[in-house]
Amino acid sequence: MTWQESLTRDPLPTLCSSANPALRFFVRRDLLGEPVPPMDALWELPEPQRLLQKQQPAGCWRYPGQKQREDPRFNYSLLETFRILAQLVHKYGLNRDHPAIRLAAKFVFSCQTDEGDVRGILGNQLIPYYHAAILESLIRAGYADDPAVERGLTWLLTVRQEDGGWIIPLQAVPGALKRGKIWTAPPVPPDRVRPFSHLATGMVLRALAAHPAYRSLPAVQLAGERLKSRFFRPDRYNDRRAADYWLKFRYPFWWNDLLSALDSLGQLAFSAEDPDIRRGLDWFVANQQSDGLWPTEYDKAQDWEQRQWVGLAICRMLRRFSESCS
Repeated sequence: MTWQESLTRDPLPTLCSSANPALRFFVRRDLLGEPVPPMDALWELPEPQRLLQKQQPAGCWRYPGQKQREDPRFNYSLLETFRILAQLVHKYGLNRDHPAIRLAAKFVFSCQTDEGDVRGILGNQLIPYYHAAILESLIRAGYADDPAVERGLTWLLTVRQEDGGWIIPLQAVPGALKRGKIWTAPPVPPDRVRPFSHLATGMVLRALAAHPAYRSLPAVQLAGERLKSRFFRPDRYNDRRAADYWLKFRYPFWWNDLLSALDSLGQLAFSAEDPDIRRGLDWFVANQQSDGLWPTEYDKAQDWEQRQWVGLAICRMLRRFSESCS
């Protein structure tokens, strides 16, 4: 059975009708298998050009309203660079051949510590989840063989929990203490005996699954086992704890959700016959809407183009699992 035959409605007519030429490009390439122009044809589209015009000489992008949020303890420019870099790489295919991506990578690597982690969004505290999400975009942009990326992935493997997943180390700190000097204090190390967070583990796995040399490692496969065991369940920690967060989708991926988790697990060669994976796939089959797409649950107005990008990501994921069974 093909991925389309597993659905009650064919999403391709809706996706092919998109007004966004970049989205149509990826539908043709990834879902229809049609020949497409070179990727750099997307780089001159109005939206990536608009984003590129806002890049700063240092390679970063300024956080909106940053003048009102200036605080030397927090690197808001790193957060905004993560967001824009994901847009450019995942939606418009920019890669290290583009000077703006090389400049952005240089800025990101300037935020990397001697230990190997990218730091700054939470002051001097460890951010394995954001660190990994940033690395994923750089890997997609062609930096898989860069020594700084290798150091960053190795660092991730050194800060795992004893159960094989990850936490955000500050999750172990009482809320009343997450203020003042903690942001400039030495980083809180992960409390290794605590159970993993599926929020952190799902975001970390995106980077490791994107790298061809890391996705097959036993430690990465174990983390995949841990992640799928938590589908539809509340997280163990307060950050995005509710089970509903599994069903809040956006593209490019940001937080962990059912779609981003299955996307990573498909790259890790998990099978659609696995009971946990099957439960996740069945949700998408059961919750397809009349237009062939899916709800994102983020925007009450249900932004049409965002639903189409999410739909593309869902179809890619379904196709990967379908092909693994054939």
